Amino acid sequence: MERHRPSGGLVTGTGSDHSLRARLRALRPEAFGADPAGERWERIRRSPNFADGVFQNPVAARTRPSGSTVEFAKIYFQKEARARRAPTGTIPVHATTLADLARPPVSGLRLTWMGHSSVLAEIDGHRVLFDPVWGDRCSPYTFAGPKRLHPVPLPLAALGPVDVVVISHDHYDHLDLPTIKALASTDTVFAVPLGVGAHLERWGVSPSRLRELDWNESTEIGELRLTATPARHFCGRGLRNTQHTLWASWVVSGPDHRIFHSGDTGYFPGFSEIGAAHGPFDATMIQIGAYSTEYWPDIHMTPAEGVQAHLDLQGGRPHGVLLPIHWGTFNLAPHAWAEPGEWTTDAGAEAGQAVASPRPGEPFEPSGKLPADPWWRGVSVPIARPWRHPKGQAPAAAARGDLDLAGER
Repeated sequence: MERHRPSGGLVTGTGSDHSLRARLRALRPEAFGADPAGERWERIRRSPNFADGVFQNPVAARTRPSGSTVEFAKIYFQKEARARRAPTGTIPVHATTLADLARPPVSGLRLTWMGHSSVLAEIDGHRVLFDPVWGDRCSPYTFAGPKRLHPVPLPLAALGPVDVVVISHDHYDHLDLPTIKALASTDTVFAVPLGVGAHLERWGVSPSRLRELDWNESTEIGELRLTATPARHFCGRGLRNTQHTLWASWVVSGPDHRIFHSGDTGYFPGFSEIGAAHGPFDATMIQIGAYSTEYWPDIHMTPAEGVQAHLDLQGGRPHGVLLPIHWGTFNLAPHAWAEPGEWTTDAGAEAGQAVASPRPGEPFEPSGKLPADPWWRGVSVPIARPWRHPKGQAPAAAARGDLDLAGER
């Protein structure tokens, strides 16, 4: 089968065809990034995770909403439902200061959740910034798209030097054009999944500062070893989803500590394999928000699945600390705004697993006292808690997705 190049279509050799494509590329918004080409494209084609012209998931996954689009639109835009999906007041953001971050962590490991999936990890004398999104919208446009529900805890320029920026995949709520362009003027290194480097190069990042990895490939930065590990998701920024950039979770190992960032992913057996190869972890950062068991059950995890993923990574037992990510900052799913926080708290308690609940911008050390205040309750409508199980139902059912939608209210 003849594979199409990511620039679209087969080259016909006609000047007009080349000219048309050139004009269309010129009209393409900068935020769409760039398609892989040249040696990067050849490397993608050689990847064991690339087949039939696209990157493949480790376990088959539906990447498009499985329910009725009309019904989804009704749920998403209905006035009462929209009110549930937003805070009722001002989200309490911790006023992160230079003083907070200037003091080295006593234990050698400190995490600061900046909102959504953005986390500053200070680990064994190095500073790692995961999925930094400082923009006002996760969108290619400044006038449309999901808008930030709380301000960033501190300006990007005030964050201080960062040794490496880690990107999980190229969706707008994880790879943010204005943030990357600001970081491009620094000396930081960028660790990204295979293909994503094309976007960064278009936005001004030097190829010499890119570490572009396929699944299970590693790179060393200082005393840290970073490994791109599998995830069950998809990619895409433009009008068409070519599946030509990889998505990944990440393991970061230092001399004394190990951490894991899930990126976006559906639940799959690979978490146990990652844990066996790289764990156990002092802390995991796990996606627990923007889920829908009806419309996209394969590519995002519910909080129950997120807790189970953490346990899998830890060899099947409670260990370390789970930091919930991918919630609270953008309105991306039909569920109530504060539901991920409540459900993760319940699921963690049920499993006997320590869960951190920091306000955005609140630093904490996983080996120390964990932030545990359910801060979201002060700015949320009441949560129905439909995940609570009837008496006699196995707790593990929630992790499988067999949720009781009419349970204890």
